[in-house]
Amino acid sequence: MLDNLILGFQTALTPENVLWCFIGVLAGTIIGLMPGLGSTTGVAILIPLTLTLEPVTALIMLAGIYYGAQYGGTITSVLISTPGEAASVVTTLDGYQMARKGRAGAALAISAIGSFVAAIISLALLMALAPPLADLALNFGPVENLSIMILGLVIVVSFAGGSMARGLMMAAAGLLISTVGVATGFSDARFTFGNIDLLGGIPFVEVMIGIFAVGEVLHQIRIGAAAPIKARFKDMVITRNELKRSVGPIFRGSGIGFVLGILPGAGSTLASFMSYGIEKKVSPNKKVFGKGAIEGVAAPEAANNAAANANFVPTLALGIPGGGTTAVLLGAFTMYGLQPGPLLFETQPTLVWGLLVSFFIGNVLLLILNLPLAPVFAQMLRIPYGFLYPIILLTSFIGAYSVSNNMFSVVLVLIFGLLGYVMKEIDLPVAPLVLGLVLGPLFEKALVQTSALGQGNFGIMLESPISIGILLFALLMAVGPMILTKLRAPGKARRAAAASSERAEDKVDA
Repeated sequence: MLDNLILGFQTALTPENVLWCFIGVLAGTIIGLMPGLGSTTGVAILIPLTLTLEPVTALIMLAGIYYGAQYGGTITSVLISTPGEAASVVTTLDGYQMARKGRAGAALAISAIGSFVAAIISLALLMALAPPLADLALNFGPVENLSIMILGLVIVVSFAGGSMARGLMMAAAGLLISTVGVATGFSDARFTFGNIDLLGGIPFVEVMIGIFAVGEVLHQIRIGAAAPIKARFKDMVITRNELKRSVGPIFRGSGIGFVLGILPGAGSTLASFMSYGIEKKVSPNKKVFGKGAIEGVAAPEAANNAAANANFVPTLALGIPGGGTTAVLLGAFTMYGLQPGPLLFETQPTLVWGLLVSFFIGNVLLLILNLPLAPVFAQMLRIPYGFLYPIILLTSFIGAYSVSNNMFSVVLVLIFGLLGYVMKEIDLPVAPLVLGLVLGPLFEKALVQTSALGQGNFGIMLESPISIGILLFALLMAVGPMILTKLRAPGKARRAAAASSERAEDKVDA
C-alpha cells in the first residue's frame, strides 16, 4: 500500500499534472455554476481537448471537472436556490434559507470543508478497500438494488415536514412523473400523448430547474421582492459553534455517501438525499431543518463528495460505471486504449494510483480556491433582486436549452416552474417529489428485473441476507421514530406535571 501511495504522489505531483488538475477543478466549478450542464455534460464536452495529453494527465483533468462541478452546483443552490447538479438539490433546502438569513458564506464554507473531509475519508477507504469492495458490489443484484430503492423511498418520511401524508403524496407524484416515456424492459410508450419529445421521459434537469429556480422567483415576485441582504462580511464567516455542530453530520454523510457510491447506479443524488434524511432523524436540532440548519448543508455535501469518489470503485475495479459521469469517463478510458477491470490495478499501477492521489490534490486545490472566496460569492446577495431575478431566469432557460438544444426543454421548465410556484403557495414539500423522480427509473428497473428473476414472486427478496438486512433497516427507519415518541411520552407528561405542580406551589408560597 505504501509503495502504491508513493508511486501515486510521484505521478500526480508533477508540475504538468498539478496544472491540469487545477484547470479541471476550476473548469468544473464554472460548469457547476451553470444550471443544466453538470459534470456529465462538462466532462463529455471537454474530452476532445484532452486527446493530445498523456492518458494519466487527461484523466486527472477530467476527474477534476467531475468533483469541481459538485461544488459549483452547491454555490448556485445556496445563493439562488438553483441546483447546478442533481446531487445539490438537497442543499437548497437549508443552504438557501441560510443565505436568506445572511449566512450564505457560512453555508458555502461548510460545504467546502465537508466536501474536503469527505474526500479524505472516502479516498483513504477507496485506496485501502477498492478490490474487496468491488467484489462486494458484485453481490448486489436486482433484488438487493430493489431493497435499496425501498429504503430510499422510506427516507421520504424525513422530508414530509409536518405531514407524512403530504410527503407520501408528493413522492407518489414524483414516481408518476418518472413513468412518462417508454417502459423499462418493454417497448410501450406511457403518458406521452403522441409527443415524441416525451418518449425518453421527462428529464430530471428540466424539472429541477423549473421547480427550484423559476418556482422560487415567481414566489418571491408574488410576495414582493425582499430587500437585498445587508449582512456584514464577518456575519458571512463560519463560526466555531457551526463547525462543532457540523462534525457529526460530515462524518455520517461521508460514510453513507461512500457505501452508496460503491453501488453501480446508486450515485451521488441518492446518497445526498439519504444522508439528509438520516441526519434529520438523529439530529438534536430537528426543528430547524428546512429553516437554515447548517447540518442540513454539511451532511448532504459530505455524502455527495464521498459518493463521487466511491463511484470509481466499480468503474476502476469492475469496468462498471458508478454513475452518469463515470460512464463518460469509462468511455475516455477506452479512447486512451485502457480497459478498466480487475487487472487494471496490476497492469497500470502508475495510472490508477496517480489518478487516485490526484483526487486528494484536487480537493486541496478546491478548498484553497473556495474557502476564502465563500464570503465573496455571498456578496452576490447584495445585488437588488430586481436585477438578480431576470439573471436567474435567463440562466435557467439557457441551461435548460443547452441540455438538448430543444425548445421543448424550455417549455418543460416553464410548466414545472408554475408547478413549483403552486407547491410553495400551498406549502407542499418539494423534496419528496424530487426524490420520487430520482428513484423512479431505478426503482422500476430493479422491480422489473426482480420480478423476472422470481418469475413474478417477490418473495425472492427474502432469500438474500443482504436484502433482508436492508429491508429491516428500512422498517426501523419507518417505525423507529414513532416508537421512540410513544416511549418518551409518559416521561414528558410526568415532567410537565411536576413543573406544573412546582409553579402552583410557588404561587401558594407567594
